[in-house]
Amino acid sequence: MKTVLNFFVSVLITVILLMPQAAQVKAAPASSGNDYPIVLVHGLTGWGRDEMAGFKYWGGFNDIEANLNSKGHKTYTAAVGPVSSNWDRAVELYYYIKGGAVDYGAAHAKEHGHDRFGRTYPGIYSQWDSTNKIHLVGHSMGGQTSRTLVELLKNGNHKEKQYFSQHPEEGLSPLFKGGKSWAHSVTSIATPHNGSTFADEGNLLPLVKQMVLNAGALSGANSETMAYDFKLDQWGLKRKRDENFVQYADRVYKSSIWTSEDISLNDLTTFGAAKVNEWVKAQPNVYYFSYTGNATFKGPLTGYSYPIATMNPLFIGSSGYMGSYTRSSPEPVIDKSWWPNDGLVNVVSSKYPFGQAEKPYDGNVKQGEWNHFPIQFGWDHMDYNGMNAGDAIGLTDIYRFYNGVAENLHQLPR
Repeated sequence: MKTVLNFFVSVLITVILLMPQAAQVKAAPASSGNDYPIVLVHGLTGWGRDEMAGFKYWGGFNDIEANLNSKGHKTYTAAVGPVSSNWDRAVELYYYIKGGAVDYGAAHAKEHGHDRFGRTYPGIYSQWDSTNKIHLVGHSMGGQTSRTLVELLKNGNHKEKQYFSQHPEEGLSPLFKGGKSWAHSVTSIATPHNGSTFADEGNLLPLVKQMVLNAGALSGANSETMAYDFKLDQWGLKRKRDENFVQYADRVYKSSIWTSEDISLNDLTTFGAAKVNEWVKAQPNVYYFSYTGNATFKGPLTGYSYPIATMNPLFIGSSGYMGSYTRSSPEPVIDKSWWPNDGLVNVVSSKYPFGQAEKPYDGNVKQGEWNHFPIQFGWDHMDYNGMNAGDAIGLTDIYRFYNGVAENLHQLPR
């Protein structure tokens, strides 16, 4: 009886609040503030525009990049390791934008036991520099990755510099030298800045597998042939010429990478995210924004957070788990303030990294502090990249949302 009651309560709340809340983020007035291009950075299990038989990570059957370009917002889509660590993804993102052979860093590669060099990219915006800046817009883990890249651009990395001083003959990537004010803003969308409690107990790998398979099914490809690339060449996990996708994926899933600290499953835990936040800070010359969804309602008897009726079925289990999970130790302590979620990310984790300057968005923004927009009720994790059924029929008006994001960025002063 309680389950039936909860279902109808969630439906009622959704119908009443979903549409007004979806319209909550209003487009900023048109302005000639800046014309820096936007680079979209995907999250966990994401892919590029030339993968998945044309099914877009950014839009699904819609095309967010194309729509933004049609509205005058120059936009590019990046593609980095879908399950790699934030360090590896940030390094790949640098080279994907600027161009060149990926250099993960000699010290980093030795510490984690993978190859130092990766793929070579032509660069989607090779003129990128302190004059030709960019806006980074990251969904889910893409927000963490974008923050990490900006940290490396500005401050480089002490370990890599130290290693280079001892082994100058091995060279040092320009990224690790620092001194680059190349990013004008970072916008995080449904990002687990402080981790996801669902990831803390090792629950994420089965969900990763399902997300990959579901994306393949939606793209119209089957698991034998779908064009999905894990981009784990540095770990020796490049797809072989005579290997079908099932064999390739099975080899990836059975590898030892999942127990490494240099992998997404570690960075997305509350423990791993806390370590990232120790060294990845908000930079004083960069604007920071965050958007957060809540697709749960508070149970009147238990106080737990339950998924609303329109929650993507893929996240019903994870949402329910997160909606009642607590922990007194080890740190960070998890209490009921962590229960509301978007199906995969806790609301409290998505607003801003703990310990960094922040405030609710009020139109008056300063560099170096997080401006978090009002929580959007009814939006789950996949609503934000346009992959849910409701997005395809305009329930969440994904184009309007991203045009609002873009206009907010382009009205910022240079």
